[in-house]
This record gives sequence, structure tokens and C-alpha cells, in this order.
Amino acid sequence: QRQMCIRDRYQRRVRGPTPPDMSAMLSVIVPTYNETENIRPLCTRLFAAAKEHKIDVELLVMDDESPGSGETKRIVEALAKDKFNIRIHCRTKKEGRGLSSAVLLGFEMATHETVLCMDADLQHRPEQVPDVAEPVLAGQAEYAIGSRHVGGGGLGFEWSLLRRAISKTLSLIHISEPTRLLSISYAVFCLKKKKK
Repeated sequence: QRQMCIRDRYQRRVRGPTPPDMSAMLSVIVPTYNETENIRPLCTRLFAAAKEHKIDVELLVMDDESPGSGETKRIVEALAKDKFNIRIHCRTKKEGRGLSSAVLLGFEMATHETVLCMDADLQHRPEQVPDVAEPVLAGQAEYAIGSRHVGGGGLGFEWSLLRRAISKTLSLIHISEPTRLLSISYAVFCLKKKKK
């Protein structure tokens, strides 16, 4: 199977919804730390996009212990009462800290075989999740990565020159050492879990 780099370009591509016969079940893992302001808009936008593309999504929030953890949990529980398929795991310091371990734990807790990881800061638009997940869901790729550094890629807002330089440097590290993706920085990526 081939690998794909998906354009994370913040303008919807001209494409219809995901075909209804596709095995479209997706677990979205979102590590959080003091992200109370972003959880609700991320959730509503993600599920709207998933509904349009006929993807059955569960959203799993992996929250590291922070001053905002209590409020994040309340927001997630309220969204769940509003019939969104969302749940939260609040990690204590004893369970581990940091992005990599949060994502790996999210993999283990995910219900569906296909998993997608994204940050909670809305730098990557939830509306792009179907674009990134589609090749993996369709069995056309082993994994897919949403990148700002491919043709048509970009942001929905302006970054400073320094932050652009840092992001570009980290993306080059990803290319040369893809196995270090989780331990260095963050991108949207989708893959299938190995069956036990």
C-alpha cells in the first residue's frame, strides 16, 4: 500500500461526500492541556464535517492534568449529553505526561480500527479531517498526514516569520526521521491500528 501526504489547505476541495459504502468508522484522538476554549467548536465542526461525508466518528479527548482539566471535563460531558459521540480521559501525573504517551493511550482506548490524531488548538481545521482520513478509510493508503508544507497547503491565519521557520525546520525533521513524528511536534495524521 502507498503512503500519502494530504493537503491541509483550509479551502474545501471540490469533492462530494465520502461514498456511503465505505467502511467509514473513525476515532479522532485529541490530546489537550488547558484547551477549554477550543473543545466545543472543535467538536461541533468535526461532527458537522463527518456527517456531511457520512463518517461515523468518535472523539476521544486525552486531557493531561492541568488547571483547565475540570472545565474541559464539564464541557465534554455537556457535549455528550447533547448526543455527540465524545468522551474524555483525564490523565493523572502518575499515568504519564506529554503528547506522545497521550496519543498512544488514545490509540489503545479508541473504539474504531482507523484512528486520526489532531491538535486541539484549531490550527488544523476540523473540516479537513475527512480529507485526511479518506485514503486510509478507503484502503488506498496505510497512513495519511495533513501538512501545511505541500502544494496548496497553508493556514487560515498569518504566522510570524519565526514561527514559520520553526515549523518548516520541524517538517524537514519529519521527512528525514518519520518515526520521530510524535516526539518532536505535531501534525494531523491518520492510520489503522494493528490488529491484536
